[in-house]
Amino acid sequence: MSGAETVYLNVSQITEVRQADVFVKDVAKVYCRDKNLQNRCNTVKIKSIKEDKKPWRYVESTMEMIRLLEAVDPAVQVNSIGEVNYIIDFIPQAPPNHIWQWLKTFAVCAISFCGAAFAIMTFNNDAGVKDIFGKIYQLVTGQESSGFTILELSYSIGLGLGILVFFNHFAKWKLNTDPTPLEVEMRTYETDISKTLIQNAGRKEQQMDVK
Repeated sequence: MSGAETVYLNVSQITEVRQADVFVKDVAKVYCRDKNLQNRCNTVKIKSIKEDKKPWRYVESTMEMIRLLEAVDPAVQVNSIGEVNYIIDFIPQAPPNHIWQWLKTFAVCAISFCGAAFAIMTFNNDAGVKDIFGKIYQLVTGQESSGFTILELSYSIGLGLGILVFFNHFAKWKLNTDPTPLEVEMRTYETDISKTLIQNAGRKEQQMDVK
């Protein structure tokens, strides 16, 4: 090349890969005005994992990726706008086990359903919802409540609708494009896990340097 060519590198914090050979395009987005150079950078191998390796998360440094990219051409100037350290979440290829996946899904749904039902019943008993409905029904109608009136019916329907609106999700349908509270919590948990892995890896490297 006649002059320095800038390559912009945006590395993701964590990326799931299933092949043993990991390339730049698998963990980062690369942009360069020279499309030929951009394609060459995308195909640079950054890690080789043994085929017999079990699922594992590898903490890698973006500095090493920059070194490999600059080795592609002496005139390459890499500008990293992503993560300083990143995680390769290696999951080897395996035949899908649909029965096991359905069993896990059923178990999670059953536990969630029973836990939510127990929490709602406990709240209703602590708040005395049944007694409150009975008194309201008696004040309005002048009759004793049978325990199953329009109040209990509307409360049950409203509770279900409220849960659907709050979680913004039912099967594959969503009320709007906003992420659900569960998705937000999962992303927060994933971010905390990634930061912890990176910090632990940094501390281990410092201990090895001291020795």
